Amino acid sequence: MTAPFILSAAEMAQAEKLATEAGVSGAAMMERAGEGAAAIAMRFWDKRPVAVLCGPGNNGGDGFVIARKLSEAGWSLRVGLLGARDALQGDAKLMSSLYRGEVEPLGPAVLEGAGLIVDALFGTGLKRPLDAEARAVIEAANAHPAPALAVDIPSGVDADTGAGAVAMRATRTATFFLKKPAHVLFPGRALAGAIDVIDIGIPSDVLPKINPHTIENAPAVWGPVFRRPGFGAHKYSRGHAAVISGPRLRSGASRLAARAALRAGAGLVTVLTPPDAAAENAANLTAVMLREAKDALEVGDILSDKRFTAALIGPGAGTGGATVEKAFAMLKSQAAGILDADIFTGFAPRPDALFAALRPGDVLTPHEGEFVRLFKEFDPKAMGKLAAARGAAKRAGCILVLKGADTVIAAPDGRAAVNVNAPPDLATAGSGDVLAGFILGLRAQGMPAFESAAAAVWLHGACGQAAGPGLIAEDLPEVLPQVLRTLLSPPPQQESTP
Repeated sequence: MTAPFILSAAEMAQAEKLATEAGVSGAAMMERAGEGAAAIAMRFWDKRPVAVLCGPGNNGGDGFVIARKLSEAGWSLRVGLLGARDALQGDAKLMSSLYRGEVEPLGPAVLEGAGLIVDALFGTGLKRPLDAEARAVIEAANAHPAPALAVDIPSGVDADTGAGAVAMRATRTATFFLKKPAHVLFPGRALAGAIDVIDIGIPSDVLPKINPHTIENAPAVWGPVFRRPGFGAHKYSRGHAAVISGPRLRSGASRLAARAALRAGAGLVTVLTPPDAAAENAANLTAVMLREAKDALEVGDILSDKRFTAALIGPGAGTGGATVEKAFAMLKSQAAGILDADIFTGFAPRPDALFAALRPGDVLTPHEGEFVRLFKEFDPKAMGKLAAARGAAKRAGCILVLKGADTVIAAPDGRAAVNVNAPPDLATAGSGDVLAGFILGLRAQGMPAFESAAAAVWLHGACGQAAGPGLIAEDLPEVLPQVLRTLLSPPPQQESTP
């Protein structure tokens, strides 16, 4: 299975250019795009009046193909065009000439009586703000009771960031060749509705020339390096993970992470507890082991044992100087580091000190509020979540997991994966601690950092789906075996015929 690549607007334009150079005409790609979108309309909706909203560029050309195909199938149509028909150019002009029906000036009146709205106003190339005419039609379409089918991306959405102050709200979106960032990043993902990807004739061998660095997070991304124990495995061969606990009355987050690490496959997990939290940790741990470590010196001494393969600090750790010093001690050990939660507040006054201590195999796991404390120069709202995560990963020199409903996993070399399987039920106390524990458990087994983070984020989402509404953080490690059983079970073998 190949990785599910996501193309930026520039990469999609390059793919179309390479396809043209390989002998696939722009007109042929536009015909297939419109034909595929029309087929989606006919598959998901019964015959009804349609308002096709066409823009002045190639997206509008797709709209004219859709209008022609639906008209040939007997659907009643009203087509509205932004701008003059004789101002169309290239393939859009050709497709307009092939549509024999009436074309009206674009306006809210085109929507009257529509049972389906086809949004073919603007595609991936839109970078400017919408003008008043387009805004008025989009706002009218959003207020209309008819469902909308967006062509490529909902008009008004930035293809590379998913941002869109005023944008079409689509029930479904028909996109071409591969998904774009707007299909997986919010708010674009919510505005796009269900996504259908249409083959428009671009050969897959253009991808090595484009060398895309963004993928949709899925087992195909990390499955080949996912660790499964062999018959000769024992607990030490599966790695020893350490969780540096917070103080008394704050240690629950550490225990959540430790249990998650054990469930994720670490052979042994030890909680390093301050003396004041030792009793409450001991009362709540069974398979997870416990050792006292009162300060950074003792944390460093324990982690000098090379049998510790990964360590986590942050959940419930506290934001003071003692936590910062323990983090430095952890980062001086040979254990792969995962840094979460309170760490980002603790290091906010001196992020450069943290960046200097981090190693390429370490993993940072901030949510957006924590992220901006540490990476003030990378604002996700201003530059988009993908670009911000990439910039921060490069700045920190390690793997960065920018959490949220559309979590982005980024590497310093520019690779990024966007996660799409997390249900809203995961917005509950302790959920992030479990995610950090999943990453810890996978890193402890020797799985590479980027793939560990991507796998853990996907498994976290799958556990959220399996636990369902009403879940609490404690449920997530307990459903992980069920998720792994489904994921790792071999497909059923077909009986051979004699």
